[in-house]
Amino acid sequence: MATRRIIPCLDVSHGRVVKGVKFQGLRDAGCPVELSARYQEQGADEIVILDVSATPEGRGNQLDTVRKVREVLSIPLTVGGGIRKIEDASALLQAGADKVSMNTAAVFDPALLSAIAERFGRQCTVLAIDAAAKIGMEGWEVVVRSGTQRVGRDAIEWGKEGEERGAGEILLTSFDRDGTRSGYDLSQLRAFSQAVKLPIIASGGAHSPEHLLEALDAGADAVLAASIFHDGDWTVDALKVFLLSRGVEVRPPHTTQARLSTTTKNTDSSTHTTEGSQA
Repeated sequence: MATRRIIPCLDVSHGRVVKGVKFQGLRDAGCPVELSARYQEQGADEIVILDVSATPEGRGNQLDTVRKVREVLSIPLTVGGGIRKIEDASALLQAGADKVSMNTAAVFDPALLSAIAERFGRQCTVLAIDAAAKIGMEGWEVVVRSGTQRVGRDAIEWGKEGEERGAGEILLTSFDRDGTRSGYDLSQLRAFSQAVKLPIIASGGAHSPEHLLEALDAGADAVLAASIFHDGDWTVDALKVFLLSRGVEVRPPHTTQARLSTTTKNTDSSTHTTEGSQA
C-alpha cells in the first residue's frame, strides 16, 4: 500500500502567509519560516508554498522567502507562483525548492511545462490545476490568475495533457471549496483519479479528519490543507493518528505524545475487533 502524504500549504504574499475563501478576502496568517518549521515538527511530509500575488502582480516569486524557509526544513519543499520561463523554475530550485508548481503560465504556454519537465525531470514538475464547476454544465473548467479568470478549458482534459507533457504530479484545487471548510470535492477527485495516472494532491475544503479520509478514499494520493493548520484546529500529528486508526498508511507521527496516542488507538481498535469476532 502506498504511503499517503499530509501537506500543509502556505499561500504567501509579500513575505507573509495569507488565507482567504475562494482566493479572495485574504487575511494574514503568520510568518512562512515559523509556520514551515512548526509543521515539520508536527510531522508534515512536505510543505507547499504558493506565492498568490506573484502572477496577478506580474512579478517573480520572492526567492528570499524560499531561501529562509529552506534553511529550517529537511522535508521536501514545493514552490509555485510567478513562474513564466524556465529560468524562473531554475532560480526557485537553486533557492531551495525541491519541486516547482505551475498554473497560469502552463495554461497559456503548455510548452513551458514540457521544457521544465525535460530539463529538471518529472519529479520536479508539478502541474497545479485550479478547477471550478462549469456554469450551467457538468464538469469543471480551469481558472487562472488566482481564480479571477476562467479560460473555458476542461480541467480533466488539461490534466491529461499535462501528464503527457511531463508533469510528475497534479496539485488539484477545487476553486468552489477553497477556504470553505465544506470538504474536498470528491466527485472531482474521483474523475481526475480515473482520468490520469499521476499522483493527485487534493486541495480545497478541508475541515475535519474525516474530510482527509474521504479525499484519500476518493483517489487522492496526498491531502493538502491550510486553514485547519494555520488556525490551530488540527496538527499534522493528530491527523496522522486519526488516519492510522482508520487503516491508512502514513509516515509515523513525530512527537512522542502522538506516537503513544497511535499505539493506544491501535490497541483499542484491535481489542474491539477481537471482541466483535467472539460475539
